[in-house]
Amino acid sequence: MELGKTTLLKALVDNSMLEEGVGTSKFGVYKQGSPVIGYLKQIDFEDDNILMIDEILKVYKDITNLEKKIEDLSMKLQEDSSEKLIENYTGALDKYELLGGYTYKKEIEIALRNFGFNSEDEKKKISEFSGGQRTKIAFLKLLLSKPDILLLDEPTNHLDITAIEWLESYLRSYPKAVVIVSHDRMFLDRIVNKVYEIEYGTMTLYKGNYKDYEVQKRENYEKQLKDYEYQQAEIKRLTDIANRFRYKTTKAKMALSKLKQIERMVKVEEPNKYDLKTFHNNFNIKESGKDVLEVKDLEIGYDKVLQKISFSLYRGEKLGIIGENGIGKSTLLKTLAGKIKALGGSFSFGYNVTLGYFDQQLEFKNVENTVYEEFTSEFPELTTTKARTILGSFLFTGEDVEKKIKMLSGGEKARLKLCEIFKKEPNLLLLDEPTNHMDIVGKESLEQILKEYKGTLIFVSHDRYFVEKIANKILEFKPGKVTFFDGTYGEFQEWKEKNKEQEKIDIYNNENNKKENETVLKEKSSKNQYLLNKENNKRKNKMNKIEKEIEEKEQEIKSIEEEMKKEENATDYVKLAELQDKIQEINKDIEKKMEEWEELNNLVGGV
Repeated sequence: MELGKTTLLKALVDNSMLEEGVGTSKFGVYKQGSPVIGYLKQIDFEDDNILMIDEILKVYKDITNLEKKIEDLSMKLQEDSSEKLIENYTGALDKYELLGGYTYKKEIEIALRNFGFNSEDEKKKISEFSGGQRTKIAFLKLLLSKPDILLLDEPTNHLDITAIEWLESYLRSYPKAVVIVSHDRMFLDRIVNKVYEIEYGTMTLYKGNYKDYEVQKRENYEKQLKDYEYQQAEIKRLTDIANRFRYKTTKAKMALSKLKQIERMVKVEEPNKYDLKTFHNNFNIKESGKDVLEVKDLEIGYDKVLQKISFSLYRGEKLGIIGENGIGKSTLLKTLAGKIKALGGSFSFGYNVTLGYFDQQLEFKNVENTVYEEFTSEFPELTTTKARTILGSFLFTGEDVEKKIKMLSGGEKARLKLCEIFKKEPNLLLLDEPTNHMDIVGKESLEQILKEYKGTLIFVSHDRYFVEKIANKILEFKPGKVTFFDGTYGEFQEWKEKNKEQEKIDIYNNENNKKENETVLKEKSSKNQYLLNKENNKRKNKMNKIEKEIEEKEQEIKSIEEEMKKEENATDYVKLAELQDKIQEINKDIEKKMEEWEELNNLVGGV
């Protein structure tokens, strides 16, 4: 699957990489105008001693410069209210609003919180953050800078589900072009509207999201295969006829016509086969008792308690653990695997439970060992043939088994670890981010293995598509809270939507949120006393107009009442009823106008 996707993104940024190509066809990168292309090349900050919030604010340089200008103009307006100065001031305010000046601080806050940073982090120097955190900061800067073309290479790697969901929401409403290289199938499903696949040196366009791509690819393959097979059968039929009669004088002309008919055909190429190289598990396991794991008030952590957890798991159940990074998911697996001690509470395994643990750190005994040496050091009783057969089932064939561990890719290391674990035939698997380094084919292979696995499974993953495919129980980690749900990931999401209080407010997309609009209005007012007065004058004029309208309505009621007092109407009960109804309608109208007046009065007096 690694067929130059990242290289393609780099080439779009650095066109000099495309100076040479294969074949004689012309090639190149053509851009309309001078679009700004955003691509996260490397983590390189100009000044490591700068505060993180100041580094983020560099993205909003135009806005912060304009803020200073508005502040200066506001000071000058206190002494000089000339028309030109007022015009400059209001023009600057209009531009400030257009650039998002009234919402950018909230935009930064939402982005930082969803990427796992708190208010204290904002005041830290860049040098105080880990490599992973620095990557996140650089990524956020790229997103918030809103380039014309945003190039994202595996953007969900090392992000937890909270951050991924925010990123999805952000990109769905992103008004400009986005190009994504990703193995995160649910992420692709929710973001993209076209898919370019690079396979066998060819790029093919599919319209729609990832699921649409899968359907179209299968349909295209089946159609091309059917057309190819039909044409090959027809070529064989025509060739057989030609061969049978080409040496008979009376039939030679007909035979030649059949050969020419074959030549005139537009040949249908045999479709390339799907990338069907998958690894598989043929190991058997001994069945455990029905009760596999009982966790009661288990306190996990290192120097302090991260979470307190209770749940039960039974034979054959598959528990997916999801949630933010750094709040105990991996710690729970390490505790269950006996790698670290529990800080409180208890957990117990049932009858005949045997454990297999996959650590996302992928540590090996000796990185100088070959794949074969590493594997046989774990299982010295295996013959060479048996060891090679088992490794082959996890795609280590031929010379692959002679590769040194240190030369393996992340996906290859994960496959080797899984091979070792499955060979031990555990009936309870603990897997910590098993798909982190795998491509889509690898993920689908592991999905198939785990779906067929007869034992019990507990796994941590940020790959929601993977969780949805495998888990029938969910354990969600949030700061200070763990929720156990009996159902699939999709069912859990539906349940949360129905039951949880709304936790996030998307300010820029929620135009109907009255509270947010009032907040924006207040923020504008605090920066713009002049604009406030102007707005209040409009409100006061509206109030005066309403007062006049109310007076006119009241006068109308008086006229009707005078009409009712007339002698000729005194006994005309039908007319009197009509006049009374009219008075009631006018009173209702007056009440509405008074409510409108009251609202305006509150705004004028409450700012």
